[in-house]
Amino acid sequence: MKLTTKGRYAVTAMMDLALHAKLDCVSLVDVAERQKISLFYLEQLFRSLRKSGLVNSVRGAKGGYMLAKTDHEITLADILVAADEEINLACGGKNCSDEDHCLTHGLWTQLSNQFYEFLDSKTLHDLIKSRDVQTMATMQDVTQIGNIPVQISK
Repeated sequence: MKLTTKGRYAVTAMMDLALHAKLDCVSLVDVAERQKISLFYLEQLFRSLRKSGLVNSVRGAKGGYMLAKTDHEITLADILVAADEEINLACGGKNCSDEDHCLTHGLWTQLSNQFYEFLDSKTLHDLIKSRDVQTMATMQDVTQIGNIPVQISK
């Protein structure tokens, strides 16, 4: 299994939302700018995340997105499944199919199950509380006056 850009971006965007949507909705424009992700790509991802019940959207001038559940309730597995990531390390191909397994099929199936359990044990809350994430979030909370970045004190 290789985690695709889609999965990495979905996790990154959800972490951004968890960090910034505590008090208000977050616009995808802001997420795109902070995380250097295409707005068009984010719009596609957030359709899937909304359909999966992970985010809610609010229309209007002050609209945007917010988490549909608490950051303690949303796991990495939830996000990756919503983004249609394959969490399956089983082989497949000519030598292995659903009807006719190869010699190592059971091994890869066990590993897939353990990998899923690991992803399902990590919540957004766990991720955003790490020192590295907190440092990056602080660096990203910068506003622009013209082209000059200005750090906002909290």
